[in-house]
Amino acid sequence: MTAIITVGAGLALAIWVWLILCRGGFWRADQRIVSGAQQLIHAPPVTVVMPARNEAETVGRAVISLLRQDYTGRLDIVVVDDGSDDGTADRVAEVASGFSQVHIVPAKPLPAGWVGKMWALDQGVAYARQLAPEGRYLLLTDADIEHDAGNVRRLVYKAETEGRLLVSVMVRLHTQHFWERLLIPAFVFFFQKLYPFSWVNNPAKRTAAAAGGCMLLNRDALEAIGGIAAVRGELIDDCALARRIKAHGPIWLGLSSRIRSLRRYAGLGGLWQMVARTAFTQLGYSVLALAGTIVAMTLTYLVPPIAFVYGVVTGALPSAVLGGIAWALMIRAQRPTLALYRLAWWRGTLLPFAALLFTLMTLDSARRHWQGRGGTWKGRHYGTVGSGLR
Repeated sequence: MTAIITVGAGLALAIWVWLILCRGGFWRADQRIVSGAQQLIHAPPVTVVMPARNEAETVGRAVISLLRQDYTGRLDIVVVDDGSDDGTADRVAEVASGFSQVHIVPAKPLPAGWVGKMWALDQGVAYARQLAPEGRYLLLTDADIEHDAGNVRRLVYKAETEGRLLVSVMVRLHTQHFWERLLIPAFVFFFQKLYPFSWVNNPAKRTAAAAGGCMLLNRDALEAIGGIAAVRGELIDDCALARRIKAHGPIWLGLSSRIRSLRRYAGLGGLWQMVARTAFTQLGYSVLALAGTIVAMTLTYLVPPIAFVYGVVTGALPSAVLGGIAWALMIRAQRPTLALYRLAWWRGTLLPFAALLFTLMTLDSARRHWQGRGGTWKGRHYGTVGSGLR
């Protein structure tokens, strides 16, 4: 047993050394938009497209935050009401009273082969084309995102000065209760590890990703890939869109502490639902990928603390040393992400527990898929393998 644990600890340590040195510096969490972005002399028109389905609780603040932008160019806001039955459209009309740049578009019935959000976005983009034919940029954002006053200015400045076809920001997610503070920073950390932002932002690298809550998109680039219809059946739509856009030119993805998500998660169950909805989709519905993920997560995150505790209790010094160093590197690696959320570094000691929960969520995602219950979101079910909704 001691030999097995020691070997596992050694492998875990090797993995962490490789991750820190060779994975694009993902753990630094240092890809940020310049806060001092200037106003452009000729600020191009931007049309915001916001799909909203039963978002009455948050959509008002989201729209108000866009009305308060300091952007000097034309800024129109198109809210697509996707079959809401909670008064979402009424809430938008209430906060936008007197603002002619806000437009409410009722979504048409969802056709086969489309994910609801993509169908709403497609209609919003079509409306934006009629509203501002000369518009260069679309800002695709969610109805639970509160933008700080300089966000549009910064996004456009980044796109214009660097020639980026897509500029996306991973907003600051809600972290108020215990489960959010445990799992949200871990989720952001894992996302950066999966898609190192420095690689996404490097035109020479194939890695592509985006954060769907806030994406400034060059309209010509979108049309070049066939519009939103190109990703009409994608559950992980943001990354699918980023892959297609990057084939035509450079993109950029970063982090922000200024732009905030207003969505609150109902304890562990709410977070579990968020992850389990698409975790198995991320693995391509592959059993082999699922097995590999379980092994990798166990070796990378669970073995170090197990080996450390085992070594301390039994006096197995090699296990304790190797496991302890690997665990320390893990804690150090998460520290910048925790700092982004203004959380103490010691919370990194709990990353193995968070990793265990995410692994269980992924297993549950696979179980739901095999039972024909995968991809369920806001009262809609998006099918399984073979449906085209991948």
